[in-house]
Amino acid sequence: MKAEELMKYKNWVVVGDVSNSIKYAYKILQELKQKGYNASGVNPRGKSEDVYINLKDVNYKIDVVDLCINPVMGIGMLKEVRDLNIDKILIQPGAGSNEILDYCRKNGIAAIEGCALVELSRKLNN
Repeated sequence: MKAEELMKYKNWVVVGDVSNSIKYAYKILQELKQKGYNASGVNPRGKSEDVYINLKDVNYKIDVVDLCINPVMGIGMLKEVRDLNIDKILIQPGAGSNEILDYCRKNGIAAIEGCALVELSRKLNN
């Protein structure tokens, strides 16, 4: 599976600092919403308005998790991904590691490395 194929799924969660407007997690979440995706933010460091602290609190079936968080915290999120039977993640530049890729491979999670903002801009141009 390629990153562009993930864009056909409509229920997304962006994991990272989604409340900070200078961070890519925030920009990705806003762009997904603007393009009509059902998208929520998860920040494991703390809950705020419209932001969850973990995936299990999201009130819809999640199709894709966009990891936009450091790999040390990302590996912890993958345990929730597995427990919730989510089978697709997009790993943003800087969020990946060999440990994350190995974990996904061993747990049947399709792990695609790429950038949601790039894929969203391509989708707009097609």
